[in-house]
Amino acid sequence: MPKWGYSIIEESLNPEKTAKASAREIKVSHKAAREVCRAIKGMMLSNAKQLLRDVTVKKRAIPYKRYTKKLGHKGGLQSSFVGRYPTKTAEQVLKVLQAAQANAENKGLDVDRLRIIHSAAYQGIKLKRYTPRAHGRASPKYNTTTHVEIVLDEKPESGE
Repeated sequence: MPKWGYSIIEESLNPEKTAKASAREIKVSHKAAREVCRAIKGMMLSNAKQLLRDVTVKKRAIPYKRYTKKLGHKGGLQSSFVGRYPTKTAEQVLKVLQAAQANAENKGLDVDRLRIIHSAAYQGIKLKRYTPRAHGRASPKYNTTTHVEIVLDEKPESGE
């Protein structure tokens, strides 16, 4: 089994105050996963979970910054007018977020003070298959998988 690393520098994290979770080679769009991870980075855990639930029922849109060619405008976006509702990606990222929350609870961290300090998504392996074509030929068909990482940090109390 390979030992997976995280794209955040592990030495900069306090192991007593952080919790990590990742999903490897999930079958979602890496472009949509990048935008979802960018949207939830820096949020408190409860706000991020509510945003992802709203995206799955198409109440709130995720603003797109990089992959915006021929993309329509969505209402309710503050930073950008261009957005989408990546429901499948939001469900998968929500699962990773819940896994990170469970890891934090297992460490004894306060769930109400957890903040997302790192969320990243990048391409995984490409699954190569073939589509049959006319006259006995075949064309390659590539499915790109996605790696998603989330790191939670316990925010210090206001009195500290």
